[in-house]
Amino acid sequence: MRAFITRWLVLGASSLLATLAACAAPDAAPPPDPEVASQTSADTADPADAADAAFRGDACSDIAPAPHFRDWPRIHSAIRSDARDEAWIRSVVAAMTLEQKVGQMTQGEIASLWDPTTASYQLADLTRIGLGSVLNGGGSWPESNKHAAVGDWMALADAIWDASPTVTLPGRHPTQVKIPTFWGIDAVHGNNNVFGATLFPHNIGIGATRDTCLAREMGAATSRAVRTTGQDWAFGPVLAVVRDDRWGRSYESWSEDPAVVRALAGAMTTGEMALDRDGTSFHGIITTAKHFIADGGSTDGIDQGNVLASEAELMNIHAQGYFTALAAGAQTVMVGYFSLNDQGKDAGNQHLITDILKDKIGFDGMVVSDYNAIGQITGCTNDHCPQAINAGIDLFMVPFDWRTFVPNTVADVRAGLIPMSRIDDAVTRILRVKLRAGLFEEPRPSARPGASNPDNLVDHALARRAVRESLVLLKNNDSVLPLRSDRKILVVGKSADSIQNQTGGWSLSWQGGPWTFGPNDVNLNSDFPNGESILAGIRDKVGADRVTFSVDAAGIDVRQFDAVIAVIGETPYSETFGDVATALGNRGSDDASLRTLELGHRMPEDRAVLQAVSGHGVPVITVLVSGRALFANAEINLSNAFVAAWLPGTEGGGVADVLFRNRNGSIGNDFQGRLPVSWPRAACQTPLNAGDPGYDPQFALGYGLTYRSRVRVGTLDATPGPAAGCP
Repeated sequence: MRAFITRWLVLGASSLLATLAACAAPDAAPPPDPEVASQTSADTADPADAADAAFRGDACSDIAPAPHFRDWPRIHSAIRSDARDEAWIRSVVAAMTLEQKVGQMTQGEIASLWDPTTASYQLADLTRIGLGSVLNGGGSWPESNKHAAVGDWMALADAIWDASPTVTLPGRHPTQVKIPTFWGIDAVHGNNNVFGATLFPHNIGIGATRDTCLAREMGAATSRAVRTTGQDWAFGPVLAVVRDDRWGRSYESWSEDPAVVRALAGAMTTGEMALDRDGTSFHGIITTAKHFIADGGSTDGIDQGNVLASEAELMNIHAQGYFTALAAGAQTVMVGYFSLNDQGKDAGNQHLITDILKDKIGFDGMVVSDYNAIGQITGCTNDHCPQAINAGIDLFMVPFDWRTFVPNTVADVRAGLIPMSRIDDAVTRILRVKLRAGLFEEPRPSARPGASNPDNLVDHALARRAVRESLVLLKNNDSVLPLRSDRKILVVGKSADSIQNQTGGWSLSWQGGPWTFGPNDVNLNSDFPNGESILAGIRDKVGADRVTFSVDAAGIDVRQFDAVIAVIGETPYSETFGDVATALGNRGSDDASLRTLELGHRMPEDRAVLQAVSGHGVPVITVLVSGRALFANAEINLSNAFVAAWLPGTEGGGVADVLFRNRNGSIGNDFQGRLPVSWPRAACQTPLNAGDPGYDPQFALGYGLTYRSRVRVGTLDATPGPAAGCP
């Protein structure tokens, strides 16, 4: 194993940004970061609020303004090219047949290798075709077992490694070179496909922390968790700069602010990769910067749709995270399903992939297509797309069509539709990434450091810290928070005792439930044996005998309690199934009134439970679990305190850590989170981004109270959105 390089693990965001600045100087100073904004409908703040920024601030949360570019900067990766490695790669490529080369460019799903009739994996085709890569999509597990143990994952990883193809290098003494087949997995908030793994808050919550040190540590923890189950490659982090909260993947974005995405992208990549001392390799996991290049700018927030953006907007908004991730050494870039300016799907856009990413930016790693993304290119199918190869895609995610993709592509090359030089370039890039990752030197996955150790899947302390830092306090009238831990507490709401709701999509299953695509898709608390619900965390904090729980507060005399904690919000979704502006994103409903950011319309049971517990002279503290900012003025009006908890993951106890005082009455944890996205003051107020003309949010980007704040939120305008839904 190559030596570990300490300086990269301790690298802060400021150092990384300085490195990037040396690569490509901006043409002008950028505007300053938005400050913590005063609540526009609040009374005048106490002067003590001026100390809030200093209370939060440290080197880890010092987010530098994003530089402004007039042209695409050339990024110099932290991983240096090695002349001897490049010569060796050329010799291997020269020895490969066309079929072997195309095999390296192909990625299949592990489910496609499973034979249910024999209840075994059939790996002969993997060896015969020389498949270069495998993946498991969201909701795909060894032997389709949702509760597969670490040993089950590792056994399959070993079998795939054993079946990897070999190439004979010619010479006086011909040598056999095994080209390891590597395995990619959607590890986007921990190793989230694996039973028993700790799941961190989704990106939107980490954006609220603005903590680059936390992001780096999460990256390192994710790397350990992924290597424990035998994978080499994570399909993350997502580098989207979300610009319309109706998008079903909003929670996968750190922020609407490019500066926040820029800082966290470099930090997360640094933690996941763990560069070696020689600067030519790494011993963490292969990271993926995705989805190139402007998925967060989707028109109307519609997933897999169209993005209207100038090249200047691409550079200065949507690409900022790519610049730092690539500078930190990211080795793969994934191209998704979007179109830019109605130019056709990005996976077939040569200007974006080759002219900009490879030639101008100077990326020398590999470009991978998203799951069956090439099938959306005009004239292509899932198993046949010379346009995408010629555009610059190097590795093709064709989960169940790889057996025909390889011969189809070979035929295209022989017919002159794809130049051999493009094939050789793609294979060179793939082998370069495998070599830099140390895969040619590594033993079987089970023999590698950290392999098969289930303890590496769990990091309670780090995840709980992330939850504490991510919480954003929007309202705390009369300083009802923090609560004393010796009081009688009524907990209500559907999300209080639902780890499913607090983890969201991409959590053990693809959608995280309640969408049902099979018997294993809907999650239960028992599916997270190392997790803790928010209710469980509250009980642990104050004692189970002081806590009463009722989902809807039916038949409860609220006056018998000292405080009510209502945990409400969205139920899980991912990708297009979370889009607000479409019927599909509203559980397939044609009810147009659901196509709104209004919480009461989308989740009427939440408003009902708040109405049941409010107005009894007992303070109501509402905790909103959601993947985006929502129009929730009616719910805020019904609450004495209101907390945006985002999607906190498996450590629900982190919420209680901040809501309650210590047993001795002292404040153990204050609120630190600041809004990563602007909070709407109307149901149809989207897009809503700082710097937009007429910017008028309910709570501005960067807003967040602490226990030192003396801001009183008045009655907010709760006028409902149109019954016909938002235009």
